[in-house]
Amino acid sequence: MTTPPLSDIEWRTNAGLTPYADALAEMEARAVAVGTGDARELLWMLEHPPVYTAGTSAEPGDLIDARFPVISTGRGGKYTYHGPGQRIGYVVLDLTKRGRDVRCYVHALESWVIAALGELGVEAFAVDGRVGIWTLDRGREAKIGAIGVRVKRWVTLHGFSVNVDPDLSHFGGIVPCGLPEYGVTSLQSLGIPADLATFDAALALTADAFLETVSCP
Repeated sequence: MTTPPLSDIEWRTNAGLTPYADALAEMEARAVAVGTGDARELLWMLEHPPVYTAGTSAEPGDLIDARFPVISTGRGGKYTYHGPGQRIGYVVLDLTKRGRDVRCYVHALESWVIAALGELGVEAFAVDGRVGIWTLDRGREAKIGAIGVRVKRWVTLHGFSVNVDPDLSHFGGIVPCGLPEYGVTSLQSLGIPADLATFDAALALTADAFLETVSCP
């Protein structure tokens, strides 16, 4: 299958903080337009003000302290925190053009984040049966990124988040992704002084490989 290259996709980066509800509405509208052929596919990089989002399998007991707004969303997964210093990547792709295989898409998305982190010297990995992107922090497994997707009429929504330099104490209001036995970490906590622009550059370097692997043989 010949799939559209990166040059055919809009790569957008928002400056400052974009309210979650505003981004969600715009992303959903864009997904409809992509599905009808009225808009290009989109890779959208942004930050949100502090917010907790609840996926379709969120458990009420995983919300410990609603110190920030809590918004229900249609993505898969449980509770997640988003906030300043965290790179959010919303990915709006037409899987009709790229292969209607959701599992392949999720694996490709994980691999893209892992490859981008590798460009910055972080050995990250995915774990079967445990959602997210992981690495070792002082010898213990800790979560550095989250994956949460939705596919509607074969167009993808939502995407990933990676902790570049957020306030990690903000994760204390939830059980991140329903996994109380594991902590969270960030590039800054790992001693890597990268900013969002640096991580974006790593994503750009590895984006072509991501698009090639979205379509499984």
